[in-house]
Amino acid sequence: MLLSGWPDYSFASMELDPKVIGFILYCTRQKKEWPDLYDEMCRVAGQGLYQGLHYRDLRKMGLSFSLSGLGTTIQMIESVTESRIENGSFSHQT
Repeated sequence: MLLSGWPDYSFASMELDPKVIGFILYCTRQKKEWPDLYDEMCRVAGQGLYQGLHYRDLRKMGLSFSLSGLGTTIQMIESVTESRIENGSFSHQT
């Protein structure tokens, strides 16, 4: 289910959870580069700053912070941020 007005964010032929999309957009709002972006995502998840979502919640939705899952996480981030740029939605407040 996509949020109305949001571009179609998909990753590896599967639809990303809208909360994961929102989390990524929230964390990328300051346009940090890797590894600072990873640190920001860990800070936000650790404190539940985006809609109360913590590591466990995000992992259940497919977003992992583990070293073995970082390749997939980076691809998810790129999918969301590239779609945002292509669609001209540079800031989405949730």
